[in-house]
Amino acid sequence: MITVTNLAIQFGKKTLYKDVNLKFTSGNIYGIIGANGAGKSTLLRAISGELEPNKGTIEMQPGERLSVLEQDHFKYDEFSVMDTVLMGHQPLWQNMKEREALYAKDEMTEEDGNHAAELEMAFAEMNGWEAESEAAQLLQNLGVGESQHYKQMSEISNNEKVRVMLAKALFGHPDNLLLDEPTNDLDLDTVQWLEEYLSNLEQCVLVVSHDRHFLDAVSTQTVDIDFGKVTLFSGNYSFWYESSQLALRQQQNQKMKAEEKRKQLEEFIRRFSANVAKSKQTTSRKKMLEKLNVEEITPSTRKYPGIIFSMEREPGTQILEVEGLKAVDPDGTILFDNVSFTIEKGQKTVFLSHNPKAMTALFEIINGNREPQAGSYKWGVTITTAYLPLDNTAFFQSELNLVDWLSQYGTGNEVMMKSYLGRMLFKDEDIQKKVCVLSGGEKMRCMIARMQLKNANCLILDTPTNHLDLESIQAFNNNLINFKGNILFASHDHEFINTVADRIIELTPHGTIDKLTTYDDYIYDEAIKAKKIEMYS
Repeated sequence: MITVTNLAIQFGKKTLYKDVNLKFTSGNIYGIIGANGAGKSTLLRAISGELEPNKGTIEMQPGERLSVLEQDHFKYDEFSVMDTVLMGHQPLWQNMKEREALYAKDEMTEEDGNHAAELEMAFAEMNGWEAESEAAQLLQNLGVGESQHYKQMSEISNNEKVRVMLAKALFGHPDNLLLDEPTNDLDLDTVQWLEEYLSNLEQCVLVVSHDRHFLDAVSTQTVDIDFGKVTLFSGNYSFWYESSQLALRQQQNQKMKAEEKRKQLEEFIRRFSANVAKSKQTTSRKKMLEKLNVEEITPSTRKYPGIIFSMEREPGTQILEVEGLKAVDPDGTILFDNVSFTIEKGQKTVFLSHNPKAMTALFEIINGNREPQAGSYKWGVTITTAYLPLDNTAFFQSELNLVDWLSQYGTGNEVMMKSYLGRMLFKDEDIQKKVCVLSGGEKMRCMIARMQLKNANCLILDTPTNHLDLESIQAFNNNLINFKGNILFASHDHEFINTVADRIIELTPHGTIDKLTTYDDYIYDEAIKAKKIEMYS
């Protein structure tokens, strides 16, 4: 349990929040949400002790252990992968080092012997004899193979380091667990494993994430940082989002009477509680929704970008034909082979693979930026495309300001360009920035504005939610659901895929798995699971 009392955090003249009083209890997972800069990660840093608050106290129960998902992936380069994970349980790790030092002595005194006996007893109580096998299982579940377990951290890839650091945070069943963006760089299968793992924990967990499906799957309560306050709500992210949107509509309807509002809100809570109870991802703890007081529901101050894709030209019946495509990585890895498919009018197709480079290679090929090792593709004559690449670095190696940069990609005047940038939440002072100094999220919003200028009837999106905040992801997602043209995309966002895609094409070294279905149905289909084992073997 973590108790936060009268917490206040301020940087210079800017107060993030004050008078924060919260109690985080065992058996609950708290999803922390808020606009960029609201102070989500700052709250975790204060709780972990990394940041000293300006006022207030943060306390845990005596004897409880706190574990944190660390962000410095180079901190443990001198240690092995296994040792790094074991260090996640510091009392156990210290015990192991002390025992090691004692047994390394040429001669042990009587005092050493007594101390060794105490250490052995404590070691057994901390389940030390099973520690390495438990750490190995965690690593395996997170996609770090056995061959990597005793390598130095400096020898493994950055993607694997992310997974090792997550294993370190989870190891040893800490009483309190702080996770800041735990799904970053994880594939969809690993995220699904993590959802199930966390949902079964009885400890206290605080999570910051931009992955809505992940928050919905694990959170029993939501901590919203807004209005300069930190407020605790029952329920997951979707409940918070839908209820805040309902409250906003009610606020805008000046004629609605108080009693009408209350009845509408109560009906919403009943309906949502029933839907959540049927969800495959839910846990019994989410029944806390039923205890929610309607007075807790208030509109959010969040601003959502105006992402609106429109088609200048209606597409014909021929969209894209792909025949026998093959792509090989420079290191010789076959990304995919014998890939053939025909995209039909109006389809929204997500491409999956165990190797994320496969989707990027496919998109680069069909956009004419890369030659395949074999095969061909042909676009219909009526098709116009807008492409959002995974790596946008080359677009921003410029001293241009935002207006001049965007003007390169459209024929409108300056007022029109400012309008597009305004819809993407760039203020007047922002548009004079040089594009080379923009953050990752700002660059992505510029790229989306660039796509909107094209008025294309086929959108090609390579991992479009990267660097975006929850508000931008939600706005992007909502517009794609209603887009009338074709969409070809790759994503690590479960909710994004499940709500947009009506066709799944999985790229493998031995052809494709192609299914007209939703993503949820795809991942639970036993026949598809068997097919995947065959195609990747």
